[in-house]
Amino acid sequence: MSSSDVPDSVARNIALWTQTNEEYTDSAAAEAWSKDEITFGMLGVPNSELSVIGDVAGVDVVELGCGTAYFSAWLAKAGARPVGVDPTPAQLATARRMQERTGIEFPLVEAPGEQVPLPDESFDLAVSEYGASLWADPERWVAEAARLLRARGRLVFLTNSPLAILCSPEREEEPIQERLLRPQFGMYRVEWPDDVGVEYHLSHSDWIRLLHANGFQVEELWELQAPEGWRPHSYYGWLTTEWARRWPAEEIWAARKRG
Repeated sequence: MSSSDVPDSVARNIALWTQTNEEYTDSAAAEAWSKDEITFGMLGVPNSELSVIGDVAGVDVVELGCGTAYFSAWLAKAGARPVGVDPTPAQLATARRMQERTGIEFPLVEAPGEQVPLPDESFDLAVSEYGASLWADPERWVAEAARLLRARGRLVFLTNSPLAILCSPEREEEPIQERLLRPQFGMYRVEWPDDVGVEYHLSHSDWIRLLHANGFQVEELWELQAPEGWRPHSYYGWLTTEWARRWPAEEIWAARKRG
């Protein structure tokens, strides 16, 4: 894929995450890197409760859309050999600063999830926690994950549940609703009126078809419930405790590349 083939959403999302890094993620990186327990998403559900990520000691891992690379840092602490991939220079600069501060070092590659300059079949595990799984074109990044994984390699990714998107108002500052506000059929590229960024959301059936088309067998799907006592961070103010306790706002997919 040439640079001209990269979708326009890449540049738009780099602009968004450059601003977000300045306003939020840079200052939040130290706390995120300090954690030893792997948790998932806005809800912070511990991996120990789900057993999504198994033993990663000695495992080659690529994180697609790593941002400030805290997830890769958690994997490195568990003995993995991660490589973080992200298109936003500001996010990677924060990740490098955290590597210097903590002494946890691993390669960081500036590239979008749709076009990763790494060799075929180099990894045992590909992960994305609100990285490429939300911000990259699924047709492109899932194909890249398949290319990068060895036979029988695993793909694990977290994104918003389609139900949460179907119940979300057009204006991001408005809270999520207890009714459907947009059609599911045709859902793919989602743009918010007040946001420069571009998100990608698929129905469950479309995820399954896409994964199968790229040589993956779906192993499990976790639809996440907010833990008791959970309260939304101000940065995620659109999601309410009441909604997240009753319906899944986030989900994790696990699939294995056929050997």
